[in-house]
Amino acid sequence: MSEEQRVGIVLVSHSADVAAAVAELARGLAGGATDVPVAPAGGTEDGGLGTSAELIAAAAASVDRGAGVAVLTDLGSAVLTVKTLLAEGDELPTGTRLVDAPFVEGAVAAVVTAAAGAGLDAVEAAAAEAYTYRKV
Repeated sequence: MSEEQRVGIVLVSHSADVAAAVAELARGLAGGATDVPVAPAGGTEDGGLGTSAELIAAAAASVDRGAGVAVLTDLGSAVLTVKTLLAEGDELPTGTRLVDAPFVEGAVAAVVTAAAGAGLDAVEAAAAEAYTYRKV
């Protein structure tokens, strides 16, 4: 898969700072991963805590390179907002998927896998597999 066709990744958090920090962490742990389009979509348009359909849709459009977009979320209403956008069918790029994965670990796995040139199925599987990472 060429750089132009990399899987895009959107990180949706209730906090703009958290979304941006997780994006930075994932890129850093993936060796910079400058060729992977990653966009944070955190908070509301006015800078508050919450989620914004408009910010999520804009982030997805900004990372769409034709290979699909993996969307990872932090908490409840972020999931509901993405599900609503997917159900509407015209707000997100074709090939956008909500990925069931832990937010931080899943983001790192998704970016590392996308940086290796993997397709959307593999990016989704790697992010979901992060649920199995044991810490003790």
